[in-house]
Amino acid sequence: MARVYIGIGSNIDRERNIRFAMGRLRAEYGPLLASRVYESDPVGFQGDRFLNLVIGFDTSDSPRAVTRALHLIEDQCNRTRDGARYSSRTLDLDLLLYGDEEIRQPGIDIPRDDILLHAFVLRPLSEIAGTHRHPSDGRTFARLWAEFDKTRQKIWLVPFDISVDDNGIGQ
Repeated sequence: MARVYIGIGSNIDRERNIRFAMGRLRAEYGPLLASRVYESDPVGFQGDRFLNLVIGFDTSDSPRAVTRALHLIEDQCNRTRDGARYSSRTLDLDLLLYGDEEIRQPGIDIPRDDILLHAFVLRPLSEIAGTHRHPSDGRTFARLWAEFDKTRQKIWLVPFDISVDDNGIGQ
């Protein structure tokens, strides 16, 4: 059994797509540990702001199986993969960590580089995995966040009820 952490982001129909993802992930993997929700400007393009959070859960599925499940949920939210790398997203689900594993395979990069690059990933991850150590770096996520240059990228805490019913619809 591995503890995994998933980054969730959306800037198109944000609330609905995040609630849908939370419902599908809960149905697939059981109880979820969730950070608070943050808003951030898009990176690499002009567009609407994103909502972001990080969730954690335990699974015996392989990293490849988790990645396939994440892509299926993205597809159910009409995620397109044929546009520019940096563009608006109905839903973006990224496997950030898989236990303490370091994996570099086609389609799977764990730990995900975004953890050390983006406040909208590191801040919520530090909330729910603050004492956990980055597999490559060795520092805790709380320490990484404390040392992060917060002037590089602004994020804003937003009130957001992430409760969902069994169909992934907000309550």
